[in-house]
Amino acid sequence: YTVPMRIYPAMHYTMGGLWVDYRLMSTIPGLFIIGEANFSDHGANRLGASALMQGLADGYFIAPYTVGDYLASAKLEKVTQSHPACRQAEDGVSSMTRSLLAIKGKRTVDSFHRELGQVMWEGCGMARNAEGLAKALARIPELREEYWRNVNVLGSGEEFNQCLERAGRVADFFELAELICLDALARDESCGCHLREEHQTPDGEALRNDQDYSHTAVWEYKGAGRSPERHIEPLKFEYVAPAQRSYK
Repeated sequence: YTVPMRIYPAMHYTMGGLWVDYRLMSTIPGLFIIGEANFSDHGANRLGASALMQGLADGYFIAPYTVGDYLASAKLEKVTQSHPACRQAEDGVSSMTRSLLAIKGKRTVDSFHRELGQVMWEGCGMARNAEGLAKALARIPELREEYWRNVNVLGSGEEFNQCLERAGRVADFFELAELICLDALARDESCGCHLREEHQTPDGEALRNDQDYSHTAVWEYKGAGRSPERHIEPLKFEYVAPAQRSYK
């Protein structure tokens, strides 16, 4: 070959990342999170083969023992559909379904999905900066507002409806996209795959700021129309200290 192939790195997909303890149980007693839905091995972003490995390991080696131990010792109360939590969840889904089907707008779900993807690609891609992130954060709420008044969801809620399913997912994507941009803007440094163009070494590598950002951050959802709250937990490295990554 005389001309090198250009390769542009990009995130594979985002999924899971739910906290679990040593036995793979979530913060809800009795709710175990196994496979790619939890954070234990790969966080919220990984490639397909890694996800397969985690699903096999959790499902074969861990869950049969930890879930069994829990069921053997826990006192479980019978829960029916009349339980307040079940009614609340069902009513919430039904309300969202009715709202999406009643809009009868002029744009397809896929058109909103593509535009949101373009906003994220341009404003929050592999290389980000404050200006681009601010533009994305201004555009995403506008696009979300238009979505809820101008999307056209075909079919009904009385049968299996893939268009309705996609509509619900894209509605969630607006929240996820906005949160990703908020977090990228709040982390005013470069670290790993998060490259802020304002923070680079002379060689173009990611310039870390461990003095101010040696922590893990979690955003708390405060409800629709309200800004999420950012919580941080300091990280302590007792054996191996963070270091600047360089491929040179």
